[in-house]
Amino acid sequence: MLFIRLGVWQLHRADEKDEILRRYAAAENEAPRDFAAVAAKPPMDAFARVKVQGEYVTGRLYLLDNPKHDQRGGVEVYAPFRPRSGDRLLLVDLGFLPGNGTDEAPQVPPLSTSEQDLQGLYLPAPGVGFQMGGNALARQSHWPKTTVYLDLSQVAADLGQALYPQVLVLDEDPAAIYVRQHTIDFSAMPPARHRAYAFQWFTFAVAAVVILLVLHRRRPMKTTDKP
Repeated sequence: MLFIRLGVWQLHRADEKDEILRRYAAAENEAPRDFAAVAAKPPMDAFARVKVQGEYVTGRLYLLDNPKHDQRGGVEVYAPFRPRSGDRLLLVDLGFLPGNGTDEAPQVPPLSTSEQDLQGLYLPAPGVGFQMGGNALARQSHWPKTTVYLDLSQVAADLGQALYPQVLVLDEDPAAIYVRQHTIDFSAMPPARHRAYAFQWFTFAVAAVVILLVLHRRRPMKTTDKP
């Protein structure tokens, strides 16, 4: 029974992730809505594609050390943005900036100081995971600041201003130097792997039943010849 329950759970997880991927793909093709409509309370059952006007907070960049796109290394670049109408800052994911094969962070071009019209998906920030060594941002005095985790509460404390609860992931732009090929990262455990594990658990269940039947099978009684 335990093996069957584990198999069913794996199938449910696969279906949940398939649904998340479906919603993400659908959001990429939606017309953008006004950011103010979802800024403070993002939808729980969908990914919102938004448009927002405002200005970047120049001189304040965060580099997420996460070379997921390029074998040469690189960083995901985040910049605080001040919406024209809003009471806090919005953290914007500018995209991935490839490295050059060294341990040095890539050179990040300066941000525009003019008003910007931005479009993209309003998404939860990357997971923070297990933070060894504490808050790396508080120990750095020069910009841009580098971190291996992106914790919005730490970024807000570092900036001294409140942040909106999610980040704006900008739409792909062929003219940008940043790589903007964003997806939901299920590489460690994609839906197909959940289904493979489900098959394993169901196989164990069948094997357990067969073993029980073999062990409890009635054996024919031996007859002894009378003298």
